[in-house]
Amino acid sequence: MNREHRKIVDKIDLFNQIYQSKVNLNCVISNLSKQAQIELDSFSDSQKTGYLYGKTIAIKDNINIQGVQCTCASSILENYISPYNATVIEKIKKEGGLILATTNMDEFAMGSSTEHSIYGAAINCYGDNIVPGGSSGGSAVSVSSEMVDLALGSDTGGSVRQPASFCGVYGLKPTYGRVSRYGLTAFASSFDQIGIFSRNINDMASLFYSISGHDKNDSTSLNKGVDIFKYNEDDVRKMKIGLPYKLDDSDYINPEVLSSYYNMVDFLKSEGFNVVDLDMKNLKYSVPTYYILTTAEASSNLARFDGVRYGLNAKGLDVDSSYRNTKTKGFGDEVKRRIIIGTYVLSSGYYDAFYSKAQKVRKIIKLDFDNAFNSVDLLFLPTSPELPYKVGEKIEDPLSMYMADTFTVPMNLSGVPAISAPAGFSSKKLPIGMQFAANNFEENKLFSICKFISDNNKVIN
Repeated sequence: MNREHRKIVDKIDLFNQIYQSKVNLNCVISNLSKQAQIELDSFSDSQKTGYLYGKTIAIKDNINIQGVQCTCASSILENYISPYNATVIEKIKKEGGLILATTNMDEFAMGSSTEHSIYGAAINCYGDNIVPGGSSGGSAVSVSSEMVDLALGSDTGGSVRQPASFCGVYGLKPTYGRVSRYGLTAFASSFDQIGIFSRNINDMASLFYSISGHDKNDSTSLNKGVDIFKYNEDDVRKMKIGLPYKLDDSDYINPEVLSSYYNMVDFLKSEGFNVVDLDMKNLKYSVPTYYILTTAEASSNLARFDGVRYGLNAKGLDVDSSYRNTKTKGFGDEVKRRIIIGTYVLSSGYYDAFYSKAQKVRKIIKLDFDNAFNSVDLLFLPTSPELPYKVGEKIEDPLSMYMADTFTVPMNLSGVPAISAPAGFSSKKLPIGMQFAANNFEENKLFSICKFISDNNKVIN
């Protein structure tokens, strides 16, 4: 066994040590480290020279891995074993990455705290009984706790960026269509995008490059080349940064988050960046637009879980009662809530008043982004308006949790890429994240600004 191989074996051992010592974090669903060890021992020469060789990776439980449970943290899929690999899984394996675990999540990716799970709540590494954010909270914790180098999540309205902010790591939502969704269990198909968690930008860029690209199995994936990330500080300093929100008199943002935001703005200005205010007035409609459209798509997508073809089957006296019993028993409260809302907005008499109007507003918001990127390279804003909070603190207040998506859902509505970067800590040592967004296909600009901040500002992790 050579030295490099030994180092990778040690990383697998470290994963198990942390997993066993911090099992109370409840971030792992399936421990796949034994399979990873077997795969490592049989790697081809091309895998040993791959972009991800030696990198340990965790996968959100709504991304299919052949022969492994893919439950979406729901009773309706509790015993479902995936018969195939998602495209991103095939690409990770091809590049020599090692998948060590599947991770806890909000049921069907519907939630902002990873409390809506049949496996119980995932727990943040920071603080006492603190949520890690959601819906990809388990993936964020697996990276934050140093169990793995990298993790995949899914981002429909902030489900990678918000838990990255809460857990003090980087979280990327790529351009819509940049990464194949084949093998990702759908929540809202025109919003969903597989995203990445990491502790450093170089690892993130390597995984992003490895999993991006066109896929014939996904009709929404885009046939657009992906450039290898190359950092040039001089080029970074030339970027113009826009501030899309006026936050001076905002009473819905935690004061420490606001302070962190202005500290970063001051830092960017002190480094010579051209920072300008923008008037993106239609972003205030993002949250209601998002929840109308995504619940409608969820209502359609989750109709497939009927107990007939796969998953839970709660038999009834006839077909209708079997459907009803299966969905009643199989879906949790938050999933039921969103299905009901989605069915309502699509129903006769309400379609034009809600769904059709929301689609028009989505186009207007997209135009705001198009206009903004005609004048700036990046947008800068908070990731979340709030700090990580206690488990159970907001579980009975879904509206408050929906409003916490204020700063993340606009990028899903428009399809542009965005990243959450660590931006220090609150007075109680809870992580705070800040967010950059770029124009379509300009993820490398996001990596560049984050690397610049990491290299030049000692306050930022």
